[in-house]
Amino acid sequence: MEPGSKIIKPPAFTPTEARAASGARRFVRLEQPFRMHRGGVLPRVDIAYETWGELNEDGSNAVLLFTGLSPSAHAASSPEDTSPGWWEDMVGLGRPIDTRNYFVICVNSLGSCFGSTGPASIDPRTGEPYRLSFPVLTIEDVAVAGREVVRHLGIRQLHTVVGPSLGGMSALAFCVLYPDMSRGLVAISSAARATAFAIALRSLQREMIRSDPDWLGGNYPAEKPPLRGMRLARKLGMITYRSAEEWDQRFGRERAGGEHDAGDQFGVDFEVESYLEHHANKFIGQFDPNCYLYLSRAMDLFDVAEHSGCVATELAKPGIKRALVVGVETDFLFPLHEQEQLAECLEREGREVDFVALPSIQGHDSFLVDMDGFRPVIARYFDRA
Repeated sequence: MEPGSKIIKPPAFTPTEARAASGARRFVRLEQPFRMHRGGVLPRVDIAYETWGELNEDGSNAVLLFTGLSPSAHAASSPEDTSPGWWEDMVGLGRPIDTRNYFVICVNSLGSCFGSTGPASIDPRTGEPYRLSFPVLTIEDVAVAGREVVRHLGIRQLHTVVGPSLGGMSALAFCVLYPDMSRGLVAISSAARATAFAIALRSLQREMIRSDPDWLGGNYPAEKPPLRGMRLARKLGMITYRSAEEWDQRFGRERAGGEHDAGDQFGVDFEVESYLEHHANKFIGQFDPNCYLYLSRAMDLFDVAEHSGCVATELAKPGIKRALVVGVETDFLFPLHEQEQLAECLEREGREVDFVALPSIQGHDSFLVDMDGFRPVIARYFDRA
C-alpha cells in the first residue's frame, strides 16, 4: 500500500482501486493497455495478490499459486490478515508449502471480483462498471496477469507454479505461454481442456443466472444482483463439487428439523437440501454474478491444444523439470482419466513427472477439505526440492 493511502472496506464483490489495499492484499497496476487473448483491450488493469515467506537472494524459492473460480488471493493467514485463508492448511510455517523455505504468491484471477480488474470494476473510459462490455476472458489472460505480478516482484524464474481446478488450468497456460519461467508445475484436479460434460454443467449454471429477471442483461445495480439465479447456480455447483458417496455418508435420508412455511409443500425436507440451501445463501452477495459468468466461460474456452493443435506438443515444451499431477477418484467434474492423460502429456526426456490418484470421497472439493490426503502429497513434492 502506498504511503498515506486510505484503507477502504468495500462491499464484498466491489473491487477497490489499487491504492486502497487492506490487510495483506497488495496490487500491481498496469497502466499500459492490456490486450486480451481473444480480442479487446483493457485500458488499465489492477491485479490483487498476497505473499507469504521471504524471497531469497536469487529468487529461486518463489512459488506462484493460482486459485479456483471463486477464491480471493487470501490463501492463508498472515500477521497483516489473521483470518483463515482458503488453503490455510497447505501454506504457512511448517505446512506442506513451508514459508520458512518458500516465498508464496497467490494471485486473484483477472476477471474476478476480489481486487483484480473484472466485469464489476469501473471502466476508466466511462466511469461505469464494465459489466458485459468487459472483453471475452480466457484462462490465458489469467496466466498473463499472473506473470505481470511475478515480473513486478522482480522474479525471473519460479520454483513452481501451482493451481487447483481453474487454477490448474491457469498454471498450465502459464507454463505453455512462458515455458522457461518455472522449473516446476503442480496441477490439482484440473485438465488441459474442458470436456463436454463439464461445459454442459457450467452452461446450465450460467443460464440459471441469466434467466433471473434481476440479471437485467448484465446491467443489475450492485445493491440488487440476481440472487435467485446465483443461489441456484451455487446449489448445482455444490452438487458437482462433491460426490454421491459423500452425500450418502454425511446425510443419507436424514430429515431436516422444522416445519415448512405455510402453503409450501415442497420446502426443505432433508438434511442434504438444508446443506445446499445454507451454502447457496452463504455464497450469494459475496461474488459478483457477471464475474462468475466470465470466469465460468473462461474454463469452457480453455484448450491447451489451441496453441499448436496438440496438447502433448504444448505440454512437452522444455523448461519444466518436475511436474506433479493430482487427481481424485470421486471427482466427476474433472475425472481421474483426465489427470492421467495430463500426466502422460507432460512426459518428456529429462523431466520427472509424478501422478497421484487419491481415494478422497469429497469429489472435486477434496483439495479444499481432505487435508489428510492432500498434505502428504504436496509436502513430498516440496520437501524433495
